[in-house]
Amino acid sequence: MTAVSSVPALRWNTAQGRWVVTAAVLGSGVAFLDGIVVNTALPAIGEDLNAGLSSLQWTLTAYLLTLGSLLVLGGSLGDHFGRRLVFTWGLAGFSATSLLCGLAPTSGLLIAARALQGVAAAALVPGSLALLSASFHPEDRARAIGAWSGLAGTATAAGPFLGGWLIDSVSWRWVFLVNLPLTAVAIAISVRHVPETSDEAAGPLDLPGAAALSLGLAGVVYALIEGPARGPSFVVVMAAMLGAAALAAFVVVQARSPHPMVPLSVFRSRQFSGANAVTFVVYGALGAVSFLLMVHLQQDLGYSALEAGASTLPITVALFAFSARAGALAQRIGPRLPMTLGPLLVAGSFALFTRVGPGATYAGEVLPAVVALGAGLTLTVAPLTAAVLAAIEDNRAGVGSAINNAVARVASLLAIAVLPAAAGIATGAGEPTDGLADVARGFDRAMVIGAVLAGVGALVAWTTIRRVTPMPVPTPPPPTPMCGAYRCFDAGTRRRFDEGDKHRRFDEGDTRRRFDEGGSARPSARRPNGAQHGQSGHQQRPPQAVRVIGGAEPGLAQTPDDVAEG
Repeated sequence: MTAVSSVPALRWNTAQGRWVVTAAVLGSGVAFLDGIVVNTALPAIGEDLNAGLSSLQWTLTAYLLTLGSLLVLGGSLGDHFGRRLVFTWGLAGFSATSLLCGLAPTSGLLIAARALQGVAAAALVPGSLALLSASFHPEDRARAIGAWSGLAGTATAAGPFLGGWLIDSVSWRWVFLVNLPLTAVAIAISVRHVPETSDEAAGPLDLPGAAALSLGLAGVVYALIEGPARGPSFVVVMAAMLGAAALAAFVVVQARSPHPMVPLSVFRSRQFSGANAVTFVVYGALGAVSFLLMVHLQQDLGYSALEAGASTLPITVALFAFSARAGALAQRIGPRLPMTLGPLLVAGSFALFTRVGPGATYAGEVLPAVVALGAGLTLTVAPLTAAVLAAIEDNRAGVGSAINNAVARVASLLAIAVLPAAAGIATGAGEPTDGLADVARGFDRAMVIGAVLAGVGALVAWTTIRRVTPMPVPTPPPPTPMCGAYRCFDAGTRRRFDEGDKHRRFDEGDTRRRFDEGGSARPSARRPNGAQHGQSGHQQRPPQAVRVIGGAEPGLAQTPDDVAEG
């Protein structure tokens, strides 16, 4: 087991690099797939297991509850014990719990199995992204993340389609059993091709923090789901109070712990906080809308499970075809603009869904909304992921990606619990059809709420994400200059040439200057006393590695010192 190097060596165009991406896609794909595919199976599960809308909500939220509350701990486990090891054990656990879900005879046992499945997924989701961040050279990292985002997003979007086919052709139970061969393949690839990486400086695990977060979310979510159905009963009120107290305790524990599960210091980065805020509102809206849309299409429009799943196929096509290009675009122009336009398109798609009602046609009402949603997600997913990872140190990649994924799952969890009641949809726990008949009545209102949330995400992205054109990390300079068409590096001195072959020069040992496209400069460090222009007061050193960061103006390179200043 080795620590993560500052400049990982794995390249995209190697066979091992492609195997690592494949393992990451399979691991995160099965977790994302199960988080989405169950939406399509909800009507069939309710009919087979005699479950009402509140039980169906718990079928989704039990999984999201344990996944969201343990994601950060899963990332810490990978940083501590080895990312490949934790990722592989997560795959094995996910396979076993998927089998339990597929064999569950009652809704209660299914909910319990789904909670265990979320525990296993907590090791997969942060581990898959951390494998890429810790393994790939920075020059290839954005491309690898873009491919991962597109393929994993495709698996997620294909979930309703695949689930619908399995439900209509065999049984809803196969939406869980299909995970077994996929996890087996992922385990084989991981053991053979994925390099082991870890953070040797990782501190002790924050088990008190994980317990407080899990209990807090469980209490709050129980009150949100059961409160509308049962009213302000003693159990509901106590669950809400205990949940709120546990969440407050979690913040206190994180602030005082020398090795917190969620280092509060990472939120001092405006970009990291802003990207997670965008994640919270956009993914929260997406989770609740997906939940209601699948029920609405089957319950109110008469779609079969396969037809309901196939209706979202354009999202799969868009993510598969353009996510890598969206990641490359964000690498070139910065993530701010894509992360603003993407949520706006998502908000527009939710507004279009308000036209989907009894008598609506697929081509006239459903398809335009689905196409807009696919375009919005394509512009959002890869740039958002890259912005989050760029805002945190490489040796905390597991924790950083885990925090972002936890935010997404907790957002979906809370939205699924809150939005139906906010839209006027009953969540009774009595007869199996309780609440299902009310979906049509509150569907339009739910879509409007989702559109507002996505619009807030666009506003947050525009105001918090910095605009930077990242530069590749240069290799140590040779003794003689090695020039390309645009840049030239030599020992101790960095020169930058424009197309007119003019150059500007600065000595890194004396003064660092940052240039924009027009050639203006500002000093960012002082010369040592007595040093003249072009002379250094100490021994020269090679240029520092330049990190891929999303924020500032095109053409600006940021060194680790710049990151600290930001």
